[in-house]
Amino acid sequence: MRFSLRLNNDLSLGRYRELAAAAERAGFDQLWVSHDLFLRSAPVLVSAMAAVTRRISLGIGIFNPYTQNPAEIAMTAATLDELTGGRFVLGLGAGAADFLEWVGIEQHRPLATVAEAMAGIRSLLAGERRGERYLRFAARRVTPIYLGAMGPRMLELAGREADGVLPLLFPPEHLDTVRALVERGVAERSSELPELDLAACIWLSLAQDARAARRPLAEKIAYYGHSLGPLILERLGLERADFEPVHRALHRDRDLDRAVSLVDERMLAMGIWGDLPVVVSRLEALIRAGARHLSFGPPLGPDPLRAIELLGAEVLPALRR
Repeated sequence: MRFSLRLNNDLSLGRYRELAAAAERAGFDQLWVSHDLFLRSAPVLVSAMAAVTRRISLGIGIFNPYTQNPAEIAMTAATLDELTGGRFVLGLGAGAADFLEWVGIEQHRPLATVAEAMAGIRSLLAGERRGERYLRFAARRVTPIYLGAMGPRMLELAGREADGVLPLLFPPEHLDTVRALVERGVAERSSELPELDLAACIWLSLAQDARAARRPLAEKIAYYGHSLGPLILERLGLERADFEPVHRALHRDRDLDRAVSLVDERMLAMGIWGDLPVVVSRLEALIRAGARHLSFGPPLGPDPLRAIELLGAEVLPALRR
């Protein structure tokens, strides 16, 4: 079994140092930080986390080739891999179309754009030269690339060409659907590529008091629910229109409390929330279903540090048995 944590890039810089050190103590294998627009810079956050860790792999999940050129992504990946002593892992994806619109970017040809970016990044990290297109320093290695994939064709691409895949499982029991799509790509995978690491990415809110765990998950769903794709909405029995009142309350009216109150139980099924017995039971079901890498994402709980400590002390040992 492999375990990873995912953090949003919306915390204070000192908080990342604290949480990274806690994640390493807890025995996690990877720690990812998002690179969402208008929040803190993920490369800077990874640098801060690298300074307080020695073993855990550190990743950015995800870069997209629309707001950042693949050449710049390759530069950043190579530099962070050098900084971390070979512990950096790169998350790549198309990004959310809704958020790209904030900066006036239209998401043209997402599948082809991501595939081309992945090939170009690998070429640069491998030291290949095409005219003036080459890295002016030697990369430590070709950094492993994990695709942030949600739609069927992107999941197939990940299975065919990526080192790993970071599919958000909404709901967590969505694993079987996702794995079937990834396996279509794996069937065409080159033998030269390593075995694919499929990280079952879930939203988790953990607290000793189950009631306290509900709100952090509801806040997360209120922020991101409107941008979900049709495959996920269908699985949840929802439509995009169901999120319109939540979206208006949060983004137009800037009323977080009202937005949270509009997040219903169907929406909450996107993640796992509750106390230790509830969380362990749901995660054990995923392992029985075949998950070999569980990735826990924000909100984690009302107190993320305490949640990481609980995961390390109580949850991971139970799941490893």
